[in-house]
Amino acid sequence: MGTDPHDPPRAGFLDTVKAVGASFFGVRGKRAHEQDMQRLNPVHVILVGILLAAVFVLTLLGIARMVVAR
Repeated sequence: MGTDPHDPPRAGFLDTVKAVGASFFGVRGKRAHEQDMQRLNPVHVILVGILLAAVFVLTLLGIARMVVAR
């Protein structure tokens, strides 16, 4: 199990957040998607997806509470 010098470098946490965030909005291009498939760790993608979905839901709840409170 050696590392191949031709393998792309593994993506960091911020790269994973950017990829998942872009996929939430549907603005990821085909080339970027293919590169992400090689670089991103699937477990990290799932965890970041759950985290960003929770942040999105909490943001919507906060906005709804502000609107109702007026």
